[in-house]
This record gives sequence, structure tokens and C-alpha cells, in this order.
Amino acid sequence: MTKRNPDLDLITIGRSSIDLYGEQTGGRLEDMGSFAKYVGGCPTNIAIGASRLGLKSALITGVGDDHMGRFILEQLGREGVNVNGVKKDETRLTALVILGIRDSDSFPLIFYRENCADMALSAEDIDPDFIQSAKAVLVTGTHLSRENVRAASRKAIACAKEAGRKVIFDIDYRPVLWGLTNPDRGEDRFVSNNEVTRELQQILPDCDLIVGTEEEIHILGGVSDTTEALKNIRERTQALLVCKRGPLGCVAFDGPVPDSLEDGISGEGFEVEVFNVLGAGDAFMGGFLSGWLREEPVDECCRRANAAGAIVVSRHGCAPAMPTKRELDYFFEQESHPRKLSEDQVLENLHWSTTRAGDYDCLKVMAIDHRVQLEDMARELGRDPECLQQLKVLALEAADDIAQGDPSFGVLLDGGYGKRALEIAADRPYWIGRPVERPGSRPLEFETDGDIGAEINTWPLNHVVKCLVFYHPNDPAALEKAQQRQLVRLFDACRRTRHELLVEIIASKHGECDKKTTARVMERIYDLGVYPDWWKLEPSHDDAAWDAIASVINENDRYCRGVVLLGLSAREEELIKSFAAAARSPIVKGFAVGRTIFHDATRRWLGGDITDAELKSELTQNFKRLVKGWDAARQAATSRS
Repeated sequence: MTKRNPDLDLITIGRSSIDLYGEQTGGRLEDMGSFAKYVGGCPTNIAIGASRLGLKSALITGVGDDHMGRFILEQLGREGVNVNGVKKDETRLTALVILGIRDSDSFPLIFYRENCADMALSAEDIDPDFIQSAKAVLVTGTHLSRENVRAASRKAIACAKEAGRKVIFDIDYRPVLWGLTNPDRGEDRFVSNNEVTRELQQILPDCDLIVGTEEEIHILGGVSDTTEALKNIRERTQALLVCKRGPLGCVAFDGPVPDSLEDGISGEGFEVEVFNVLGAGDAFMGGFLSGWLREEPVDECCRRANAAGAIVVSRHGCAPAMPTKRELDYFFEQESHPRKLSEDQVLENLHWSTTRAGDYDCLKVMAIDHRVQLEDMARELGRDPECLQQLKVLALEAADDIAQGDPSFGVLLDGGYGKRALEIAADRPYWIGRPVERPGSRPLEFETDGDIGAEINTWPLNHVVKCLVFYHPNDPAALEKAQQRQLVRLFDACRRTRHELLVEIIASKHGECDKKTTARVMERIYDLGVYPDWWKLEPSHDDAAWDAIASVINENDRYCRGVVLLGLSAREEELIKSFAAAARSPIVKGFAVGRTIFHDATRRWLGGDITDAELKSELTQNFKRLVKGWDAARQAATSRS
């Protein structure tokens, strides 16, 4: 093994799973009717938590060569976690866990891990060069519970020590995973067992950092008195010992263990309301390592760990609840916090905005989500509106011809006539938006007659909710309030269902507009506590208008993805001309244009004057010219700056 400088901060080894979290709370797992799907497993959560806090992390685990295994790999990629050590197992399935939140003390869970992919890891799956590429390797207790995974963990430890790397041990004790309880007792945290203690203690001499709850310290130390257990552990290792104490925070020992826990290096906890403790320990480890691997003092590591754990106990899920560096910075900047952290609107928006998948420096969208206009055109020309399904598939193909798999392109499609096109788009890497507003409604109404949240909850998570609102700052008070109520409902629904939101504003149809009109509308929407991920706005030739818009966004939501231009049926030359001013504003990312691209060609197609192939060709060329126009405008703006 040739020694090398580490490229990574951390490699974690062990469990990975799909967590199915009950969406109903306050009842039995038997009475939960729907579940949210997340990535889970102690070392997987830690790798994600560490990555969100700025560490370069990697994971060694096994996943099935199945849909859920692919989801884990894709999510790890979105989180910035290196997956070179993740083994795809063609003969085993990805592990599954079903979890619930009954009350602040009871969290039922069931592990489905019989012959699962991550428990098939063996010593042969450990690459010494990969281990050497990190400053530290983290092993977990569950992957000491069987001979093959124990061999894998021990080989990783040996490789790390040989390369002069740190070894971290998260005790991660789940009695059910050692076969010590009935399979339905996944939430049990402690069962005394001498054999488990002996196995866990085997690796202690090689450890540099050991972290566990008091119950986990008990199993590792072989006694049920915390201080005595810590002293037993100290006899076998010189590692820094960290004992997690829930709401009391934590206590660390970098030398001899005193007779009182209070004489250790104490890290005070944060007083917050507990919603869900599952995942808090993994967040704690991620927070601690974000300091420890940067050689911060132990008390600072404890502070970061306790804060990360406090944030996660206020949220649903494990991995998705992990805080980002910006969240932790904000948390420390505040002199006080609401006891119920989920009520901190700024913190919650920071979490949403800093954990979204993907970045968009540019976005060029073919918008063909129009419904009423196309239906009217079809009927006028004697065609059955059902033919519009084919139109939208052809439009998607035209966009695909230009995009060629580039994720900076996208489509706006409705779930009616655009249903088939949406299904096809699912296998392509493009941005996808879908409308929810009833066309032309003012005040704003939604297309569904039922609950808007229930409707959006049926959509794939990568579909962005698009809502057009005809909103002028001089609208009558009653009209404005009605529209605002709908926007608040929609925003809440999007956050609950984990969908991004694009708000489209058209002000010019209902009053005079100046350089601040659109910015005034946006300010009022932000004042409602509504933070759209995207804005879709009318084009303007006025730099001052774009400056006002950028100012409102930067003052209210610096993590907003940005603005795309709408077309308003403008002539192609006029629209491209308007790109120049918009492209000078960095907040404008591109365009989402429809009728300028498709109107004339679609009319001829509906009238039988051109074929499907000719329609697709015209849409392709029209879209291509707009793309070239935007790219040229952005290039000119960049060169000028």
C-alpha cells in the first residue's frame, strides 16, 4: 500500500437502508396509512450529515441492484457523498426500515434486514487505497455483529492504522440486530449481553474516538453504571470518549475517567421540544466530526454536536433532517430559539433551500402547459382536443433534440393533455414544471376541486409546482387577500409534500406598470412567509426593474434559485431583444417560453397543413433560436462585466 495524502475527510462503513417513515404521528404503527421514503442507516446518515457540514465524506456499504438501491446511490450523489465504496449486490435486496413517531418517548421501528445487501460486505470489499484516501474511518457496532461484516470492519481499521489515519467508533447498538430480541422490538435500545460486549471491545485499542449513548456505553463497558462502564472502556483504549446524554447534552473524556460525569468536558444541551429522536445521534456525530476532523477544541466539537442533534429532534426523518453548515451558523448566531424549532421560519427555509438537489446557473424551458388556449384552437379548427396529447409529446421531443440530455433545459407540462409527455420525461434529466392554477382565474383558483396538498402529493418529487397569479400591487384589498390566502395554502402544501414552487406573476394585464411594480408584488408575497424556489416574470428592457427585483430577492431569500422569463406571446425578435437587459442581472437564469415557440406551427398542424414531423422540426428550430438568443445575451453580459 503506497502512502498518499488524504483526499477525503471521512469514510463511514456499515448500514444503508430505505427508511419508510409514518406520516401520521401520535398513534400506533398499525394505524399509520402513508409513509415518506428517505435514505437511512447510521453510517449513511453520518456520511450525509458530515457532507452537509462541509466535510468530504464517503460511504462503504452494500445496496441491492434494485430501485431502492439506485435511489440510495442517487441521493448520496445529490448529497455530495463519495460512493466509490458502495457495492451493488445483484442477489440481495436493499435493507428496509419502517418507523413511526408515537410520542416524544416512543418511536416504533421494524428492521427488514434478513440477508440484505449491506450485511453481505466482506473483507474483500475493503480497498486499502480507498481507506488511505481519508483522514479517518468510522465503523459502527452493527457491522461487528456477524463474522463477514466484522472482518470487513477490522480490515478497514487495520488499513487505517497502517496509513496513520484516525479510527472512529460509533457504538450504534441495536439489540434486535444482534438477535437479542423479537424482530418487532427494533426500538429497544439496551439488552445486556456479555458476548456482544466482548465483540465490541475487540476493536477498542485501535480507536481514536468513541461515541455512544449511556446505554451504548453500558454495553461497551459491560456494566450498567455509566461511570464504571467508562472506566472499563478507558482501561482498553486511549481514545477520546464521548457520552451522549440526550437533552443534557454530552460529556467527553480525553484522559482518565473521573468519579463524576460532571467532571468531564461538558457540552450543554439546547432546550428544544422533542418531536423525533431517531437520527439525532447520527446528527450529533456529524456535528462532532465537523469540529474534530478540523482539530477544533473538544468543547467546540461538543457544542456543534449538541446543536446538530437539537435541530434534528425537531424534524421528520433522519438523513433529510441533517442540518447544513449554513443552518448551524444561523443557529449559533441567534441569542435565543423557539422551544419548538420548527416554528423558526428562517431556519426551516434555510434547511429547505440549502438541501435542495441540483444547482442551476442556467435554465431554458419550453413551456407547453397551456390548456384552455390550445383547447379553443383545436375546437376552432375542428379537431378533437385529445390530439393535444400528441402535440405535447412532439414538443418534448423537440426540446430533447436541442437539449441532448443537458439538465440545464426543462419543460413545463400539464397533467392533462401533457400526461403522456410527463411520463416520457420521467426518464430524462430535465427540469420539469407542472401548473396548478385554473387557467385565467382571478382571484387565484386551483384546478383541483379538492385539497391542493393531496393533489400535489400524487406527483413525483422532481416535479416543480408552477402557479400563475395575475397580481398587481394596486389590486382591491379583498382580491389581494383572496389571492394571498391561496398562495399561502399552496406554499404550505409544497413544503409538506417536498416539492419546489415556481410562482409566475403577470401584473401588466391589470394596471399600469413601472420599474418597481413586479418587485412590489414579490415583496408582498415574501411578507406572507412564502418563499418560492423560482419566480417566472414578465420581460423588461429596464435595468432598473431587474435591479429592484434582484434587491427584493436578495433581501428576503438569498437562496432563491432565481428568475426565468415568460414570453406573453411576444414576437420572437422582441423577446430576444428583451433578453439583453435580463441577462445582465445574475438573478435571471433563463426563460420559460411557450406560445412564441409553438403557436403558429401548432395552428397549422391542427389545421392539417403540416405533418407531425414538420411540426416537431418547426418547434425545434424555434426553440433553438431562443436558446441561442439567451446564450448570446448572457455571454455579452458576462463579457461586459
